[in-house]
Amino acid sequence: MEPLASKIRPKSLEEFVGQEHLVGEGKPLNVAIKQKHLFSFVLWGPPGTGKTTLAKIYANNLGAKFYELSAVSAGKADIKKIIDEDSLGVSKVLFLDEIHRFNKSQQDFLLPYVENGQIALIGATTENPSFEVISPLLSRCRVFVLNSLSDENMGAIIARIGFEMNKEAEDWLIRMANGDARQAITMLENTSQLYNKITVETLKNTLQSKFLRYDKVGEEHYNTISAFIKSMRASQPDAALYYLARMIDAGEDPKFIARRMVVFASEDIGVAQPTALVVANEIFRAVETIGLPECGINLAHGVVHLCQCKKDRSSYDAFMEAMKDVKQYGNLPIPLNLRNAETKLMKELDYGNGYEKYSQESYLPEDLKGKNYLKKKI
Repeated sequence: MEPLASKIRPKSLEEFVGQEHLVGEGKPLNVAIKQKHLFSFVLWGPPGTGKTTLAKIYANNLGAKFYELSAVSAGKADIKKIIDEDSLGVSKVLFLDEIHRFNKSQQDFLLPYVENGQIALIGATTENPSFEVISPLLSRCRVFVLNSLSDENMGAIIARIGFEMNKEAEDWLIRMANGDARQAITMLENTSQLYNKITVETLKNTLQSKFLRYDKVGEEHYNTISAFIKSMRASQPDAALYYLARMIDAGEDPKFIARRMVVFASEDIGVAQPTALVVANEIFRAVETIGLPECGINLAHGVVHLCQCKKDRSSYDAFMEAMKDVKQYGNLPIPLNLRNAETKLMKELDYGNGYEKYSQESYLPEDLKGKNYLKKKI
């Protein structure tokens, strides 16, 4: 049976909710659709934010033939079949969901068909395409970033479905879905099938039931990786290994796990044991080289090591505090003695004048003198 989320999928931009920065009047996708401009692009954003829906609206409005593949299960043969199919002069749009799951060889195979215009590619991903899509392919695609849906967006989508519920249940559902429309719609559909009324209690019961299992792009995906990171932060290898095993068993992308470990090595271990970053990077390389199932052993090796490292978040905290000041104060004037005097005029303006290599005087801009970002000096 067709899922409710698919049944009520918007067919036009007028019905589409959210992503105003892309589909609002005068915005890039809105303009492209109105001008019937055919090109390749990548939609990067969290799950349930409209990537598939936008791809279908785009192709439909351009009168193109729409092909949909999932990179999890598709291969070169599937792409070749689409390329060879006679479309009677109609443009072809290939929507490749989870494009980050295509390996380099598969992306290389796709490249010439995108390059010569035989197909317009729309890739969808929850991962940073800079890391997951090969440069030649990415250079031929424009990247559009989608945001998590706002509470207002979620309320509008829930209202459209038409299920009766009180304000308390709606607010709870919006908080639980965390900007993921598909998660909210699926939750409502399952609850309506299990219970006569939709309340906070029945929604919670549905969430805990067997009807909602681990979804690699849903809430459980983020809950599990969160538990995994927090277990390593607390130096609990048993818990971290358990959550690692859960993700591997569920078919999680091992590179997703390894990437989070690289971030963890700098964010949570940092200067306490700088070589942790070296280990984490080597684990990531091993995952890329070995692949599943054997790379699970490499991941376990890395997890135990990172768990047992001393923790120090001082560099991370200092960077976040500095970033806060950058956003608050903007580009403050750099002290003259720190500027390069590359021309005669610059020298006359005192650029570089008074600079001392090992001065103890603060090199921060004047408005930030005395700021102490790094609380724990190394």
